[in-house]
Amino acid sequence: MIRQPFVDLAAQYAEVREELTPEVADVLVTGIFIGGERVRRFESEFARFCGTAHCVGVASGTDALRIALLAVGVGAGDEVLTAPNSFIATAEAISQCGARPVFVDVRADTLLLDVERLEAARTPRTRAVVPVHLYGQMAEMEAISAWCARHGLALVEDAAQAHGARLGVRGPGSFGAAAAFSFYPAKNLGAAGDAGAIVTDRADVAHRARLLRDHGQAERYVHEIAGFNSRLDALQAAILSVKLRHLAHWTERRRALAALYRERFEKAPGLQLVAEPREPDAHVYHLLVVRLARRDELREALAAGGIETGIHYPVPIHLQGAYHHLGYGQGSFPVAEEAAREVLSLPLYPQLSDDALHRVADTVEAFCRR
Repeated sequence: MIRQPFVDLAAQYAEVREELTPEVADVLVTGIFIGGERVRRFESEFARFCGTAHCVGVASGTDALRIALLAVGVGAGDEVLTAPNSFIATAEAISQCGARPVFVDVRADTLLLDVERLEAARTPRTRAVVPVHLYGQMAEMEAISAWCARHGLALVEDAAQAHGARLGVRGPGSFGAAAAFSFYPAKNLGAAGDAGAIVTDRADVAHRARLLRDHGQAERYVHEIAGFNSRLDALQAAILSVKLRHLAHWTERRRALAALYRERFEKAPGLQLVAEPREPDAHVYHLLVVRLARRDELREALAAGGIETGIHYPVPIHLQGAYHHLGYGQGSFPVAEEAAREVLSLPLYPQLSDDALHRVADTVEAFCRR
């Protein structure tokens, strides 16, 4: 049986190995592992890529979101509105600030935060909103940012799946106070381990984020505030700089593969592609997600053929044991809950061949026609 992985990081490494090897070796030779020119260079490159004034590298995507929230003033007793159909790190970052996650259901067509539902969730304690740019497409940022501005709320974007996504000419971090990125290895731009970054146009937010990531110090052994140890390693920065040079053409390949999937599934009974782009080139397809009532049966059929899949995410955050204390239950967010029972992520990565994609699509189509 031919195995089809969900993501093939070894194939990605093979593509960039000749560029990566000397960069990593140079870091090892210089012995500068924390901070330094490699980190500063990547921060400059990624800020330019995002179209923002500042980038602050940190140790993980979760840290990026937590530090961004703290940098805009979120703290104990505050409430932060966000979506329930994300990875738990979105809510964890809010909790780690001492604040309370307050969930808002999502749109049925895109599974992105529903701006029409924000007002019902707002209370006098609401301090910020964290829209999640899910699967590679940005939420309705014009409407969300306008709503936040009307109510004096901070806007921090969870862009962990949205490297290079755009609304018009604007990307994550250009609508609100900041955006948080993850460079987990399987992301569109992935490190060789955990890494993350905050991008922002606000100098004050960038300054406070830099303090928070490095024990609250602006200069060695002079600590203005109590912070964390969340610095981006120089090795990861070197790897990310190399991969960033490839991100544009990797994104185009993702879009081409997504178009091919779309073409194959046009007549597949009962199958729906999730979050199709609202604008040309807006979607960066971190994930290719379909919906089907018989999702679990389809996943079993694909597994029987050696095809790996993912579910993003099988249990909404409000139904996780970690957040039972918030008082939500089954039926609290029906759109997100229904999606959790039906979504399935299919193999999609830049090195995926057309033939491999057709093999996946053949299995899906055959299942849908049974």
